[in-house]
Amino acid sequence: MDFPKFKAATVQTSPVFLNAEKTIDKAISFIKEASSNGAKLIAFPEVFIAGYPYWNWIMTPVQGSKWYEELYKNSVTVTDPGMERLYQAAKEHNMHVVIGINERGRSYGEIYNTNLIIDNQGNIIGKHRKLVPTWAEKLTWTSGDGSSLKVYDTEIGPIGTLACGENTNTLARFTLLSQGELIHIANYISLPVAPPDYDMAEAIKIRAAAHSFEGKLFTIVSCSTISKEIMDALRPEVPNVDELLTRKKSAFSGFIGPNGAVIGEPLIDDEGIVYAEIDLQKCIQPKQMHDILGHYNRFDIFDLRVNISPTRKITFIDNNEEFNKK
Repeated sequence: MDFPKFKAATVQTSPVFLNAEKTIDKAISFIKEASSNGAKLIAFPEVFIAGYPYWNWIMTPVQGSKWYEELYKNSVTVTDPGMERLYQAAKEHNMHVVIGINERGRSYGEIYNTNLIIDNQGNIIGKHRKLVPTWAEKLTWTSGDGSSLKVYDTEIGPIGTLACGENTNTLARFTLLSQGELIHIANYISLPVAPPDYDMAEAIKIRAAAHSFEGKLFTIVSCSTISKEIMDALRPEVPNVDELLTRKKSAFSGFIGPNGAVIGEPLIDDEGIVYAEIDLQKCIQPKQMHDILGHYNRFDIFDLRVNISPTRKITFIDNNEEFNKK
């Protein structure tokens, strides 16, 4: 059995707010940079293309409605021509890419918080929709379903992903672990509007460490930042936006090993790109002590059932179908 070794990169930065085309350009520039430094995998933040609905937290729902409209118009589908440039960049630079997008649904009231998994041939091998939008996010995003709760085999190993708060969902995490996940991408947004005593950067690290330690795998965390551009856009309606969206220790990006410890120096608040050497063989030995997927569990006592059927919203029935066949 092969356990690859490779270099991974993770990005902590802001999108070009509500501009999918320019944000894709920015993502491609990071892919090029990571490739030039020998990386084979790069992780991008939650809904990086092309922004997070901060207005849900600092405006009334009525005030935020026009911003929802802007987000919908600047959301994307996986088949949009502009997205093809991103897939081509992954292929050209031999890079596996996990990136968050606002995915436009068929209904104008439907946007999904989606993570794309793109292989080094430029193919979309996975598309995970966030299962449950968190708190104020319910004003913007539609919930995903179990059909996207999967682990994807790649040249560098089995990859799974969850977005932001769903990394606290024990059953979702176990579902990925049970499919042989060894590389977990956890992407986030900077959230300075959390309660005053809530250390967002530390909370992100704790979640990542818990998953890595329990599952004996590598977690790669990518978190966005809040740019002056984002605050300036919202300032006309929220004059004290700087006070609301500026707080230290609101973003954490980095790497966690199978022992639950941070690898190297993470990015806290600062923008940039960091790297780590990933050796999947290091996932084996820790399982001798605690393998919650095998000898360290009691499946005669516990039974987890996961509905992986896509949600069916409508079924068309033609009562004349048999007649028409005749």
